[in-house]
Amino acid sequence: MSEALLNVEDLHTYLGESYIIQGVSIAVPAGNVVALLGRNGAGKTTTLRSIMGLVRPRRGRVVLAGRDMAALATFEIARAGIAFVQETRAIFPSLSVEENLAIAARGNGDGWTLERIFADFPGLAARRHNGGTQLSGGEQQMLAIARALVANPRLMLLDEPSEGLAPRIVRQIADIILRLKQAGMTMLLVEQNLALATELADHVVILGKGRVRWSGTAQALRDAEEVRRTWLGV
Repeated sequence: MSEALLNVEDLHTYLGESYIIQGVSIAVPAGNVVALLGRNGAGKTTTLRSIMGLVRPRRGRVVLAGRDMAALATFEIARAGIAFVQETRAIFPSLSVEENLAIAARGNGDGWTLERIFADFPGLAARRHNGGTQLSGGEQQMLAIARALVANPRLMLLDEPSEGLAPRIVRQIADIILRLKQAGMTMLLVEQNLALATELADHVVILGKGRVRWSGTAQALRDAEEVRRTWLGV
């Protein structure tokens, strides 16, 4: 296993008085996909939001390539190289596809440019002048991923990328994530679709009631029926 690009160390996060994340530690090796699984309310999204600085942990550290993110604002965390594809997708409805991408683009002509995005996402290229409200759910999800990519991040956080999508579109999203994985992108993935998560992930971490209850390879989880039944309900 390669050296961890992201280390989440003993994270404790509250939402109001509710103790949501209770000492979570996760390592995401460079070039790997780690899936964060668990039932609704387990703390998966709050973990991603804590990493991104959208909610502030009371204790613990988030370390990206040796740099502690704790004192940074969310925009500084993004500039440090973390991109967050939220479950809500957060597309700007009044902007076109091209404008949504241009506003997020960061780089010097290398890596993920608008030209590369439109070459790799032909569906978006065909809709480049359409507004955000004119896109289907699948197109919005593709745009959310593409918008994260044009920031040329070192790490992507993806929150439920298959949520609410038809099976055919889920397959397209899965293929996009697999291509990114093959290109060396490091990803932390929250996903309810167990079959999809284990297809995409190198390593799986299961949260239950705000704590890490199991971690191992995707294959080990496929073989661990009791773990799946206890913590995932499948």
